[in-house]
Amino acid sequence: MVGKVLVIEDDRNIAELLRLYLEKEGFLVQIAADGAVGVTEAATFKPNIVILDIMLPTLDGFGVCREIRRTSHVPIIMLTAKGETFDKVTGLELGADDYMVKPFEPKELIARIHAVMRRYGEHPEDLEKRLSFDKLLINLDSYELLVDGHKIDTPPKELELLYHLAASPNRVYTRNQLLDEVWGFDYFGDSRTVDVHVKRLREKLEGVSTQWNLKTVWGVGYKFEVVGA
Repeated sequence: MVGKVLVIEDDRNIAELLRLYLEKEGFLVQIAADGAVGVTEAATFKPNIVILDIMLPTLDGFGVCREIRRTSHVPIIMLTAKGETFDKVTGLELGADDYMVKPFEPKELIARIHAVMRRYGEHPEDLEKRLSFDKLLINLDSYELLVDGHKIDTPPKELELLYHLAASPNRVYTRNQLLDEVWGFDYFGDSRTVDVHVKRLREKLEGVSTQWNLKTVWGVGYKFEVVGA
């Protein structure tokens, strides 16, 4: 068995199709047919990854994502029938790791699940991964972000992005470089993913120090700017 998947989907045909494909891949699958049940199952089933539809009874997918993120960093892939940019960006801003537009090929979803799970498991524990700046500590050993001595709740991918930028101060990265180097070559998203994660990081880091800054290089990408480095 390669892990546990929670599918929060009210369309029984889609849910059972996903169960069939996932169990064939060796996953243990739990299905929740509405949002409120999905939140409860996420806490009790403790999945390795969540497949989350947006249009759900009781509590929609955005609400479910928000509730799960209060207590867990479990990877979340959102499903949307609309394919609109608003849905995608909203999901990412709430902490989703990826999204797919219905209708989709189950095999592609399986590939994305494996890709996300690989990204979450690619951190050797024998390497110290800590970076320290004025009023800032980025610790990938414990996946903690300390800002002015206070622990800030930060999803894993945000922390990895910040660490990657800060590990090479003043180096400019394009969005595509960050997608390749932080999300991995097998990521299926687009450059808006980087923008959303940078926006969330800025909300947590704004005004903390005058010695460093998460800066946009217009027309190119982003850099972690350090004064005097």
